[in-house]
Amino acid sequence: MTTPFDDLDPHPRRRWRPFAGLRNNFLAGLVVVVPVAITMWLIWTFVGWIDSWVLPFVPTYYHPDALINRWFGQAEWFKWIFGEEDVHVNIRGVGVVLFLVFTIVVGWITKGLIGRSFLAWAEGVVDRMPVVRSLYNGIKQIAETVFAQTESKFDKACLLEYPRKGIWAIAFISTKAKGEIAGKIPVDEDIISVFLPTTPNPTSGFLLFVPRHSVIELEMSVEDAAKLVISAGLVYPNKKDPSQPAKAGSPKAGTDAAASAPVTPSPAAPETDQP
Repeated sequence: MTTPFDDLDPHPRRRWRPFAGLRNNFLAGLVVVVPVAITMWLIWTFVGWIDSWVLPFVPTYYHPDALINRWFGQAEWFKWIFGEEDVHVNIRGVGVVLFLVFTIVVGWITKGLIGRSFLAWAEGVVDRMPVVRSLYNGIKQIAETVFAQTESKFDKACLLEYPRKGIWAIAFISTKAKGEIAGKIPVDEDIISVFLPTTPNPTSGFLLFVPRHSVIELEMSVEDAAKLVISAGLVYPNKKDPSQPAKAGSPKAGTDAAASAPVTPSPAAPETDQP
């Protein structure tokens, strides 16, 4: 007796796809080319943006193309290559170099007595301007928070139940709450300030004041947790170097611990007489 399934080949042949290898190579190439291309494009765009802001403040007499024409314009080899007309070139990075030099000089002057006195006088003038005062003080606070060379930084990364119970989000522990905030919250334990970033832009988020027991501290570094937030959960710690031991608290560590745990044999089922 035969069945309809007898005619089926138990070892079906693979269909030959002539462009499958090209597609795989193309996708593998994209993984390498796209990050490099986007990084170079961002750097090129950022440098050009800085140049567009800085170079207009530089006199035309000192622009790169003016210097080249003034120094080499009369040379015979220069005329043979570029002709009799003036050369107009766009050298990226000149504005960035000038901005760095100018900022370093300003910082050096500000550290001195004359610079501090002039800065205090200028801030006093700004404080008497209603709209400019609020704008300047806000920008100054942000700049001091981001660029100030202090030890103020996030202590650790943590897990926090937000926006409701059963949903966990990554946050960063800032400091222990002090003053009126710590005194007005009716909790008999330490209150900590926690910054809850948004994805994929971690510069925005929420400032929360929660009891110490409401957070679960993570072993991963603040940088690794920030990468996890920015990548929307795609980049985990130790992904680039799997040979290194995973940090405690990471999924790999839990897997390794479970794999190395001794296996307890289950009790044998009672034997039953079979007919």
